[in-house]
Amino acid sequence: MGQFGIGQAVSRFEDPRLLRGEGRFVEDVNLPGQAYMYLVRSPHAHARIRSIDTSAAKSAPGVVAVFTGEDLALDNLGTMDMTLKRKRPDGSPMFARPHRGLSTERVRYVGDPLALVVADTQGHARDAAELVRVDYEPLPSITSTADAVTAGAAPVWDDCPDNVSNVFEAGNRSATDAALARAAHVVKRRYVITRVHAQFMEPRGVLGVWDQGEGKWTLYADVQYPHRTRNALASRIFKVPEHMIRVIAGDVGGAFGTKGWQYAEHRLVLWVAKKLRRPVKWTCPRSETIMADEHARDNVTEAELALDAEGRFLGLRVRTLANVGAYVSSDRNLLATFSNVGTLVGVYTIPAAHVEVLSVMTNTNSTAPYRGAGRPEATYVIERLIEDAARELGRDPVELRHRNIIPSEAMPYKNALGLTYDCGNFPKGMEEALALADYQGFAARRAESKTRGRLRGIGIANAIEKAAGPQPEYAEIRFDPSGGATVLMGSKNQGQGHETTFKQILHERLGLDPHEVRYIDGDTERVAWGMGTMGSRSTVIGGSALWTAADKVLAKGKKIAAHLLECAEADVQFNDGKFGVVGTDKTLGLKDVARAAFQPARIPRGMEPGFFEHGTFSPSQDTYPNGCHIVEVEIDPDTGTVEMVSYKLIDDVGTVINPLTLYGQIHGGIAQGVGQALMEQVVYDGDSGQLLTASFMDYAMPRADTFSDIEIHSNPVPTALNPIGAKGAGEAGTVGALPAVTNAVVDALASAGVRAHFDMPATSDRVWRALHEGGRA
Repeated sequence: MGQFGIGQAVSRFEDPRLLRGEGRFVEDVNLPGQAYMYLVRSPHAHARIRSIDTSAAKSAPGVVAVFTGEDLALDNLGTMDMTLKRKRPDGSPMFARPHRGLSTERVRYVGDPLALVVADTQGHARDAAELVRVDYEPLPSITSTADAVTAGAAPVWDDCPDNVSNVFEAGNRSATDAALARAAHVVKRRYVITRVHAQFMEPRGVLGVWDQGEGKWTLYADVQYPHRTRNALASRIFKVPEHMIRVIAGDVGGAFGTKGWQYAEHRLVLWVAKKLRRPVKWTCPRSETIMADEHARDNVTEAELALDAEGRFLGLRVRTLANVGAYVSSDRNLLATFSNVGTLVGVYTIPAAHVEVLSVMTNTNSTAPYRGAGRPEATYVIERLIEDAARELGRDPVELRHRNIIPSEAMPYKNALGLTYDCGNFPKGMEEALALADYQGFAARRAESKTRGRLRGIGIANAIEKAAGPQPEYAEIRFDPSGGATVLMGSKNQGQGHETTFKQILHERLGLDPHEVRYIDGDTERVAWGMGTMGSRSTVIGGSALWTAADKVLAKGKKIAAHLLECAEADVQFNDGKFGVVGTDKTLGLKDVARAAFQPARIPRGMEPGFFEHGTFSPSQDTYPNGCHIVEVEIDPDTGTVEMVSYKLIDDVGTVINPLTLYGQIHGGIAQGVGQALMEQVVYDGDSGQLLTASFMDYAMPRADTFSDIEIHSNPVPTALNPIGAKGAGEAGTVGALPAVTNAVVDALASAGVRAHFDMPATSDRVWRALHEGGRA
C-alpha cells in the first residue's frame, strides 16, 4: 500500500538520529552517584585459587568496594540451569556446571572472573584491579576440540574425567548404516569449523540501579531479549517476582546472538548496586571482549556421503565434536550443537541420514549462538562434502547437485532427519544463480586469470536453514485520544532496522503514515511481554503478531465506523486508511475512528471505550529460508593471498518486506561468513591454554577491500505458515557464505594440483603452505 507498504525499498527511519549521534546506547546512560565496576580475570586456562589478597586494592584511590566469589556466595544467589534433558553416551545424566558469577576455588579459562572492584571512576577501578593479588596453582588444561576426548586429556572438571557433557542424535542409524554398506561410493571427509567471536561494534555493557523506595532493580543492558533477561534474573538468580526487576535495552550496536541473557555482569551490577545503594556501571573494554564474551562454532566433524553408481545420494552419516567450553550454564550453551542438525542433508533427496553430536568441554569460553547458530555449520558440511565427492568421483559438482536436488513439486518435503520443508523452489534458485554468475563462462575467466599468474576458483553452496522457531511473540498498537498511534514490540532491534520493517507492515495493514507512528521496544515496563530477537524470527513472528493486532484494530474500528456512518457493519470496508460504506462515497479515516473510540457517546452502547489492541503470534513450525551462493576467488600463488572477485546470490526469504534492508542484512551476514572463511579465528596455545588472539592485533577482521561487489536477487516463495508469508532473513548471508567461499578457495587450489585436504581459515600463509606442500601442477 503506497510508498511505505510491503515490498517497498524504504530508507530506514531510525538512521537520521543515529547518524546525528542521538542514539541511546548503554554508554550514553549515566546516573548521579554512579560507580564503576571492573572485573579481575584469570590469566590461566586452568588453575587452583590458593588465596586472594584484596587489601591493597581496597585502600587504592577512589575505591568503593572489592568483592570476591566468597562474598557472592554468602548471599546465596542462584544460577542459571538447564531445561534440556540430555544424556551422556553411557546413558547417565548430562554433565553441566553453570558459572556462578565469580569463580571460587578454581578458574577454568583465560578470562574467568574471580573478583570485582568498584570505584568512583573507570580508571580508578582498573588501576585497583591490578592490585588484587591472586595466588594461583596452575593446572593442566585442554583447549583443543579434537583432543578433548582423547586418552590422557586434562579434565576440565574432576567429576567429569572424559570431558563429555552430552550426546545428541538425529535420524535413523540402522538405515544409514545399510545405505553406506550397499553404496557404490562412500566419500569420507573431516572438516574443522573454527572458533570465532561476534566482534560487534558496541562491546557489552550494563548499568545496575537499586531503588530502595520502590524495592526494585533497573538494569540498562545491550541485550537481545529484555523480558527473558528479566525472567532469568528474577526467577533463577535473585529468586524474586519479575516486577522487582526492570530491564531497559536502548540502541544496541550489534549483537548477532552473542548478547544473551546469562552473562555474569548482569547479576553482578545489580547485586553490587543494592549492596552499595548507588548505581553501578560496567563496560567491557574492547581489549577484553574476546576474554569476556561467549564464543561460537568450534566443531570437528567426520562426514560420510554414500552414492550409487549413477551419482544419486543414498545416505549421510555425520559425527561431530562440538566444543561448549568450560561452563554449561543454560540451554543457550547447547543450542548451536543441535538446533540445526536437521539441515545437514541440505536441499537434497538423501533417503537415510544419521547424526551424532558429542558436546565436549574444554578450558575455553562457553560457546553459544552466533549468527546462524548451527546453520552455517550444517550447510558447510554438506556443501563441502558434495564438492569433495564430485572431485573424487570425477563428476561435475553442478550436475551432481542437479541430480539430487529436491524438486519443487515434492513440497512439502520431510527430510531424513525429521524436518519438513513447507515450501521452496530449490532447482529454480540454483538455475538462476548459475545464470547470474555466468557459470558457463567460468573456464574462460579462469584462463584469463592464469595469464596474470593467478589461480581462479569457483564455489557453490545451496543453503537452507531452520528459522523462526515456534515460539510466541508480542505486539501492541496503542492509539491515544487525539488519534496518534504507538507501536510496541516484544522483539528487540539491534541494528536490523526493526522500526522501519514494522512501520511498513503497519502501513500496509492500516494505512498509517510511518512518520506519525511512535515505535517502542526494549523496555520491560513499557512493552508488556516479548521473547526477543534471535533466529531470524522478528519479521516472521513479531511482524505476524503486529498483523494480528492490526486485525483487531480493524475489527473494532469497523464496529465504530458502522455506528458513526449509520450502516450495517457488514457494509463497512477498509481501504487506504479509511473506513467506507460499500457503494457510497461516505468514509471515515482511521484517526477519526480512533478519536471517537475514546468518547463513550460516539461508540456503540456497551462497547468498551479506547483504541488499543495487542497481538500474540506463535507459528506451528519453523520456516526454511534458502538460497544459492556462487563465489569466485583469485589466489596469488607467490603470496597465498586470496581475493574475492565475485559474489552472486539468489535468495528465498519468502515475502520481502523491504528489499533495501533485506540486502543490507544479507550483506552483513555474508561479511561475517567471509570473515570466518578467510581470516577470523579464536586461537589458544595448545600447551599453556593461553588466548593468543585477544585483540585486533591478532584476531584478523575483514575490511571493505576484502570483498567484491555482492549481487543479490530474490526468488521468493512465500510461506503459508504466517499471514505475512515471510521466512526470515537475518542469518541468510552467513549460512551460504562460509561453504561457498571455502569451496572456491579449494577449487582454486585444486586447479594447481593441490590434493591435500584444506580447512578454514584461508589465510595467506595457510594457502601458501598448501600450494607448496601440496604440490603444483
